[in-house]
Amino acid sequence: MSKKQRQPWDFGRFLSTLNDFELIPLVSDLKKLFKSTDRSSPKQQNSTMGIILVTGATGGVGKRVVARLLSQNYQVRALVRDKEAAKPLFDDKVELVQGDVTRPETLTPRLLDNVVAIISGVGTRVQPVEGDTPNRDKYYQGVKFYMPQVVDSPQQVEYVGMKNLIEVVKKGIRSDTKLLFDFTHPTEQIKAIWGAVDDVVMGGVSESSLRLEQNQAVFSGNVSTANNGGFASVRTKNLTPPLDLSEYEGIELNVQGDGKRYKFIIRCEGKWDGVGYSYSFDTFANTPKTIRIPFSELIPVFRAKTVPEMGNFDPSCVYSMQLMQTKFEYDGALNPKFSPGLFRLEVSSIKAYGRNVNTPQFILISSAGVTRPGRSDLNIEEQPPAVKMNDQLGGILTWKLKGEDVLRQSGLNYTIIRPCALTENPGNKALIFEQGDNLKGQVSRDAIADLCLQLLRWPEACQKTFEVCEDETPDQGQTKQAIAALTTD
Repeated sequence: MSKKQRQPWDFGRFLSTLNDFELIPLVSDLKKLFKSTDRSSPKQQNSTMGIILVTGATGGVGKRVVARLLSQNYQVRALVRDKEAAKPLFDDKVELVQGDVTRPETLTPRLLDNVVAIISGVGTRVQPVEGDTPNRDKYYQGVKFYMPQVVDSPQQVEYVGMKNLIEVVKKGIRSDTKLLFDFTHPTEQIKAIWGAVDDVVMGGVSESSLRLEQNQAVFSGNVSTANNGGFASVRTKNLTPPLDLSEYEGIELNVQGDGKRYKFIIRCEGKWDGVGYSYSFDTFANTPKTIRIPFSELIPVFRAKTVPEMGNFDPSCVYSMQLMQTKFEYDGALNPKFSPGLFRLEVSSIKAYGRNVNTPQFILISSAGVTRPGRSDLNIEEQPPAVKMNDQLGGILTWKLKGEDVLRQSGLNYTIIRPCALTENPGNKALIFEQGDNLKGQVSRDAIADLCLQLLRWPEACQKTFEVCEDETPDQGQTKQAIAALTTD
């Protein structure tokens, strides 16, 4: 191409690309400084994690679970009876869905959209008998026992409610996928993590963007071969920390294209211009398509040249992902479906698929003592008040046990936690785990909330029911080993 045929190069857009991906040291350092001092800007959420649904989120343990999930950058959806009343209790990053487990018509399939696990703290509301104490908080904090009464029907909440919830969960949750980017529910966090990387970085004039519109992401633009260019792409900034997808087989894209061939590129190193692992896929015009990209079929490339000596893709440290429209295939070959000009690829989600390690899908916070009412081998007078007053409280423990049974028979991967008496103490003590429902003692709500988050990641916890209380010794980090030693149901 002669100099007269060359098109003007947009140096400003080149600098903008480097700046967006923090490749200009001074500007990047200044941006980080202002981010750290600007208290008005929202905390960046890790949009690459699946959604955790929390039920009973306004309760003592539920609120703590939500706070801890947010601190670890999970996306959180909370099922609440009264959305407006719940808003003051939560960060604005919590997605509130109004519904009631006792009313199945309020539990729509939308509740489970892109949910990877549920932590349920739903329980019958119990409060002191009116006039028994002017300070209700004392009862909940276990400072002194006051005469309690139930506000709800234990049968409806603990048993029927669990049946209603499980029915929706079984239809809506999948165990073999992990949602990485959900473009059907776009957020500012998702928008901020993606940016354009076009051939302007090599002197070309192609231009593209990723727009969030109508419950999808639209990768579109104009590819030009001028100035020896010919590619446009959008790429994530480096994920910090990198994702560990070693439990999965590959990446799943849900797209609708324009009949052209595209590339998906994923990187297991944090370098800007390093080796990527690429996969080409074809689309059909205006036709939805699910693209499954096995990790084993990813091709190591450096600037469209294959580098087989780099070996297989390492899914344990995923730093970035990229979508590309390009005239280049591999090693000098051309994309057979390429034509310069406008292009459009609509993306609804990016997931990891083929999970080969099962972790809990449903964590239920139940109660110690659920099997004790009516047990002939126990002295009822030596049991906690809730056991002795089970009948007066509407059979609350009996119905909790029936609710547990619904979960055990559901076919889901579950863990059932039976805490002993809950307290407001700091959760810094070692935990004691037993099975058989004979354990007595106390345990901090903080400790139970921390335990729930740990169990989300432990296959050792699946299909197990256990009681838990605190020891007098400090936590020694032995919880995982203790859970692994428990017997499955």
